[in-house]
Amino acid sequence: QVQLVESGGGWVQAGGSLRLSCAASGSTASISVMGWYRQAPGKERELVATISRGGSANYADSVKGRFTISRDNAKNTVYLQMNSLKSEDTAVYYCKAIRPGYDSWGQGTQVTVSS
Repeated sequence: QVQLVESGGGWVQAGGSLRLSCAASGSTASISVMGWYRQAPGKERELVATISRGGSANYADSVKGRFTISRDNAKNTVYLQMNSLKSEDTAVYYCKAIRPGYDSWGQGTQVTVSS
């Protein structure tokens, strides 16, 4: 079992920045990829960014150049630095941990960007 706890969400004006954190506990040694996804009202959950244990990152086109994902394997924590936020970034952001045959999700943290 892997438990994920997100933090760092909140309200920010357009153009501002937020940093999300996701701390994993439990069977963390088997986690390969960690990532961030988001779900806006009335929309499906979508990929924001993922990062491998070795640090290889992948981003959605909509956030490239604005968001940066990073990972501290010693702390079992993944971060999402979000800069130049736009109103369309408003969503619940979820952390995901991928293990062979099993994925785990956090409870989500709300990010609201006001224009």
